[in-house]
Amino acid sequence: MKLPLPVTLALAALAAYYLRRVRPRVLSWGATAEEAASAMPGDELLPHVALQTTRAVTVRAPAAAIWPWLVQMGPRPRAGAYTYDWIERLLGIDIENRDRILPEFQHLEPGEYVGLKNGQGLVVREVQPARHLVLQWVPANSTWTFALYPQDDGTTRLVSRNRLPGAGLRFWLAMIALMEPGSLVMERKMLHTLAARAERTPAPEPTRSAGAQ
Repeated sequence: MKLPLPVTLALAALAAYYLRRVRPRVLSWGATAEEAASAMPGDELLPHVALQTTRAVTVRAPAAAIWPWLVQMGPRPRAGAYTYDWIERLLGIDIENRDRILPEFQHLEPGEYVGLKNGQGLVVREVQPARHLVLQWVPANSTWTFALYPQDDGTTRLVSRNRLPGAGLRFWLAMIALMEPGSLVMERKMLHTLAARAERTPAPEPTRSAGAQ
């Protein structure tokens, strides 16, 4: 069906406005220009990608208080994804957000697999406690990195990066119409919840050397 010319022009103008004005904010919500442009751990796994998002939040807590909440993420019996779990369940993922630190899920090893549904899941690629966590989606092959950057004022920048391969009209239509705005809604909630829970976590005791009295 051919659309009337005024409708076609209006849609073209709307698309142009989104691509120029809105989309950059969708892809880099909360991140500084420097954070969005900087290399992060895990980038080397996919040197060439079609799409990259970099989103961030400032957490009023040290990295060591954020890490326990981050490392235990995943479907049941893990601690959830700290986002809208009812939406995740609509997508068939058995997930429930937890509001406490789970001691049994405080350790990850490279190569470990966290399954989600129907053969889909995340493989742990790199783990540096209280520094960064690199995950890779299976079978999509896209990467997801969380990095913690301590600031001079005692806060921490929590930065999340997704890198996706892809090509073709169907890929871009799905990304722009659904995945990009949808991922922002979910990830924004996740980052805010991670920040809130870390900020109420007691600061870890400083490690004392063996010779300290």
